Amino acid sequence: MTLETIAATMERVSAALTRKPQAGIHDDTPSTVHWAGGLRTVARSAVGAEVATDMPVAIGGDDTAATPGWLLRTALASCAVTRIAMEAAARGIVLATLEVHATSRSDLRGMMGVAAPDGRAVPAGPLAMDLHVRIGAPGVEDDTLRELVAATTGCSPVTCAIEQPLAVGMHIEVTG
Repeated sequence: MTLETIAATMERVSAALTRKPQAGIHDDTPSTVHWAGGLRTVARSAVGAEVATDMPVAIGGDDTAATPGWLLRTALASCAVTRIAMEAAARGIVLATLEVHATSRSDLRGMMGVAAPDGRAVPAGPLAMDLHVRIGAPGVEDDTLRELVAATTGCSPVTCAIEQPLAVGMHIEVTG
């Protein structure tokens, strides 16, 4: 899709949502993941995309696919890239470089259910996450590019999902 098409689409959708804010509320496409034996899983999207996960051998997996944690970092980075590219298009900035590197730091004790020495639970999720953005656009000031990236932080759905506390409902169906 061209820069102009992206910008025009964003403008059209923004105008429609300004007129009818309730039109923005929708159910997202669900993700269904199937156990594939051991610690391997497989998810298939409605359009046929397939994603597999596995865990490292050191914790019982076969190391045949990316880990779910890596997919979380990938989702964070790809969502940031997408939102930055959208903002650049809306501003008429032609990017030459855009890359986001997502890092995190975790404590394996949380996933393994091992308590801290004082008995408190150790968080299973990341303790910290960072995004490292490389961006370049010929003829565009560095400060303009920094501001463009900063302007997207509150608009990236995955970043917001990670930053905002959100209770995850658990619904269990036991089969025979």
